[in-house]
Amino acid sequence: MLASRPKRRTAVVSSAGALAAAALMAGAVVAPNASATTSGAGGRTAQDLQARGTQDLQARGTAIAAARAAKTGIQWRDCPADWGLEKPIRCGWVTVPLDYAKPYGKQIKLAVDRIGNTGTEAERQGALLYNPGGPGGSGLRFPRRVTTKSPLWANVAKAYDFVGFDPRGVGHSTPISCIDPQEFVKAPKADPVPDSEADKRAQRKLAREYADGCRERSGWMLPHMTTANTARDLDVIRAALGEKKLNFLGVSYGTYLGAVYGTLFPGHVRRMIVDSVVDPSRENIWYQANLNQDVAFEARWKDWQDWVARNDATFHLGTTRAAVQAKWLQLRATAKKNPIGGIIGPAELINFFQSAPYYDSAWVPVATVFSKYVAGDTQALVDAAAPDLTDTAGNIASENSNAVYTAVECADAKWPTSWKKWDRDTTRLHRDHPFMTWANTWMNLPCATWPAKQHTPVEVRTHKGLPPVLIVQSTRDAATPYAGAVALHKRFKGSRLITEKNAGSHGVTGLTNPCINTRVDAYLLTGKLDRADVTCAPHATPQP
Repeated sequence: MLASRPKRRTAVVSSAGALAAAALMAGAVVAPNASATTSGAGGRTAQDLQARGTQDLQARGTAIAAARAAKTGIQWRDCPADWGLEKPIRCGWVTVPLDYAKPYGKQIKLAVDRIGNTGTEAERQGALLYNPGGPGGSGLRFPRRVTTKSPLWANVAKAYDFVGFDPRGVGHSTPISCIDPQEFVKAPKADPVPDSEADKRAQRKLAREYADGCRERSGWMLPHMTTANTARDLDVIRAALGEKKLNFLGVSYGTYLGAVYGTLFPGHVRRMIVDSVVDPSRENIWYQANLNQDVAFEARWKDWQDWVARNDATFHLGTTRAAVQAKWLQLRATAKKNPIGGIIGPAELINFFQSAPYYDSAWVPVATVFSKYVAGDTQALVDAAAPDLTDTAGNIASENSNAVYTAVECADAKWPTSWKKWDRDTTRLHRDHPFMTWANTWMNLPCATWPAKQHTPVEVRTHKGLPPVLIVQSTRDAATPYAGAVALHKRFKGSRLITEKNAGSHGVTGLTNPCINTRVDAYLLTGKLDRADVTCAPHATPQP
């Protein structure tokens, strides 16, 4: 569902055939299980008590692991050549428990990297940790914002070390897998939109097979692939860095990771920015979140079509949204009947075209390829949308990212097991929001037959010690609808919300908008926030 990466695989299952010890404990507030019923003299059920007991063990385990990491530190060295991280970026490892209830049990290693602040020692304010989203995204490229001299981050880089990490299960951090990578990327895949009950049965079978593949290839990790555990990992990384407080920037799913961290470790937060926000309510994580996303993607898809129509002199795809949509439907029908270039079917089209609703930076490239195709240049579309079967490392990374996405979302919460509910909800939404709805359903359906424990989400809320958090959000974001930012703003008392009005690109802090950029700098450099929430005009619209 979520991502802050170039594109996410839709209908992925079609490829299967388709976060001293006592002192640390003071900051580890445990959220009660608010969803359970109460009974008896103590007002708690056995289920409540068992859950609370587990949470207490996990909090103690985190304190033990963090104290151990603080003592050990990180042995920084040159990054491996094949990680693509140039000097002076340095890499290292942090060891964490697989299960925080058993801190002396099996351990796993997490890959981290850093680049020191560019200013003086007197200017340094600590480390800024980053998560780009996913779940399944790697944060290791974050220090490259310094080596590539990104102007948006030049002021912040003077004050902070930039630190990235691969979350558990991702990339170089004990990676998980659910299917052979070459099988995962093969094309063409089945059309995400079913024509018959037989099509639905076929996709359901693929979803079950994908879930089974996750168990077979990575079953020992699956019960522990939760956002709460990644938040605990984040606190151990903080301790290993020698930081008493965490400075954190989270984008997309990274906002949910930040929300859970802020709930579990409020006294350990120094400054936190969350950008493009997941609604953290238990009722939203994760089934409802995907349904809400289907609606938002349709709206942003129409925004892109309107923009294409206004620029018909460049793209020649029609002067109205309806005309552009008609050409899209024609392209889709053609690819369904005979995959373009023998490899581009409807699923591959969705994988490519969805980047336009995700990111404004994709508006021109996607429209250009579409325009070339309509003008007769089929190869341009094949080159842009076809998977590269020869890119072994890239395909391994893509499969791993999707495996982590599935494992975390399936483990974080209990999902519906009734196919009738999935079918009814998807069919209803598809009528008016057809762009992404069925593809999103097939991507998440493995959670209906997930072969590992599904947990109860953390009840995100303000606890004593949590400082003001800065929330940044565009009103027409497709991947994380605006309501999510409003919901977190209400839950995190004292937070401030910056709204980019009439904009919809996913990941706002990475765009040039002085109204936002100056406030991000001010918050990270001085802790300053506006006295009230702020609404900013949108960043510049892409130009052909």
